[in-house]
Amino acid sequence: MHKMSLIIAGALLLSTSLPSYADVLSIATPSYSTPNSTQGVLRPTRGMTMNDVEQKYGQAESKSGPVGDPAITTWRYPHFSVFFESNIVIHSVVIR
Repeated sequence: MHKMSLIIAGALLLSTSLPSYADVLSIATPSYSTPNSTQGVLRPTRGMTMNDVEQKYGQAESKSGPVGDPAITTWRYPHFSVFFESNIVIHSVVIR
């Protein structure tokens, strides 16, 4: 029992004396200050279909996907990107 206590104490001593390293990640707080209006950037809203988006905003500059399960597709426009699950908008974000 005494031998086991010495082993544990030695392991603890070694672990505290070795230098420790960690990465510091800086995550910016999301900004929702760009309104979805004529004063900000008009963009698609949740629930619109791909057809609705194309009729209202025209052809996207680029399209990628679908990827994964559920299938996620991304359309990029000059000032925003739109994310679809199947053919329904789940999110749109302003490009900075």
